[in-house]
Amino acid sequence: MGSSDESVVAVIMVGGPTKGTRFRPLSINVAKPLFPLAGQPMVYHPISSCKRIPNLAQIFLIGFYEEREFALFVSSVSNELKVPVRYLKEDKPHGSAGGLYNFRDLILEDNPSQIFLLNCDVCCSFPLPEMLGAHRRYGGLGTILVSKVSAESANQFGELVADPETNELLHYTEKPETFVSDRINCGVYVFTPDIFTVIQGVSTQRKDRANLRRISSFEALQPASRSISTEFVRLDQDILSPLAGKKQLYTYETMDFWEQIKTPGMSLKCSGLYLAQYRVTFPRLLANGDGTKSATIVGDVYVHPSAKVHPAAKIGPNVSISANARIGAGARLISCIILDDVEIKENAVVIHSIVGWKSSIGKWSRAQAGGDYNAKLGITILGEAVTVEDEVVVINSIVLPNKTLNVSVQEEIIL
Repeated sequence: MGSSDESVVAVIMVGGPTKGTRFRPLSINVAKPLFPLAGQPMVYHPISSCKRIPNLAQIFLIGFYEEREFALFVSSVSNELKVPVRYLKEDKPHGSAGGLYNFRDLILEDNPSQIFLLNCDVCCSFPLPEMLGAHRRYGGLGTILVSKVSAESANQFGELVADPETNELLHYTEKPETFVSDRINCGVYVFTPDIFTVIQGVSTQRKDRANLRRISSFEALQPASRSISTEFVRLDQDILSPLAGKKQLYTYETMDFWEQIKTPGMSLKCSGLYLAQYRVTFPRLLANGDGTKSATIVGDVYVHPSAKVHPAAKIGPNVSISANARIGAGARLISCIILDDVEIKENAVVIHSIVGWKSSIGKWSRAQAGGDYNAKLGITILGEAVTVEDEVVVINSIVLPNKTLNVSVQEEIIL
C-alpha cells in the first residue's frame, strides 16, 4: 500500500486505423479517438478525467496511428490541462497487456506507485480518484472498474463474479456463450507496477512452451517466423482470468452511466451522456437562449464559439455544434452532432443524425432517423462534404463523402 503522495501515471489505449472500421464513414478522414463527442475529441474525455487523479505525473496514449495524426491534439491538450501527454506508436500488435509491457521503461520513468489503464472507446464518468482510493485500501495487484448491465447484453462484454463483501475478483470470462454474471468489465483499470512482472511471466511461459514444442516435434523443421508471437499478451484472457480468485484483483463498481463506443450510433448516444454530465462538471460549456437575442435552446446543447446560430433556430436536446457551423433561421435540431464548417439552411430539420464536415442541408430539407443507436441504420450519417439540396428528405440512411442528393432517400447506403 503506497502513501497518497506517490506519483501516478495513466495509459490510454487508442487502437488504430484497422480497428475502428465499424466507425466508418466518420473515421475515413479522422482518427476515431479524435472524433468529437459533446464538442471534444473522444479521447479528451478520459484524458480530462485523468487530470483529477492526485499526483498525476504523465499520460501516455498507445496506438497504431501515425504520430502526425495525434501531434497537434497532444500538444494542445498538454498545454490546456497542464499535464504531460505523450503519444507512443506500437510497431506491431502486442495485445492489450503486451502493448503496455512494450513501453514499460517509459511508463516507469517517473517511478509511479500506481498505473491507470483505460480504453479510449469507453464512455463513462471515470471515477478515477475514488477507484484509486479503493485500490489502495484493497492492497492488491489491480482493481477493475465494473458496471451492472442487463442479463441479455452481458455476453457482449467480459463478465465477472466478485465477492460481495471484499470485492475480490473471483471469476472472469471474456464474452461467454452462457450467462455468468450481470457485472461486466468497463475497460478501466488501476495496477501496481508489479503488473509488468506478471505480463513478463506470461510471455516467458509462452516462450518455454514454444521451445518445448519445437524440440519435441516436427515444428523444429518449421521456420521460426511461423510461431505465434510470445510478446502478444491479452489483458483479459491471459492476465485477468488466471489471476481471478487469487486475492490479487479487486473490483470497483460504478453506479453512473457506462457505454462502449463502437459505432457512430453509440457515439451520438455518448455525446448526449457527456453533454448531460457537463451540467454537473462544466455547466459553462452548455448553451442557453430563449429565442429573443439568441436561438431557443432546449436541454443540453454545446455550441462552439465560432459557430453562427440564427436567433430564430431551435436547438436541442442533445445537440453538439462544432467550429464554423452555420445554422439558419427556422432550423430545428434534435439529438445530432453537427461537425466543422457545416451549413444547415433555413427551416431544415436534423433529428438523430450526424452531419459530416463541410456538408450542407438545403432549405426545408430533413435529415432524420428513428434513433435506434444499436441498429446499422438507426441514425442518419452524412459523410464529409455531402450536399443535400433544397426540399430533400434523408431518412435512416448513410451517405458516403462528396455526394450530392437531389432526391429523397430512405433506409439506403449511398456509395
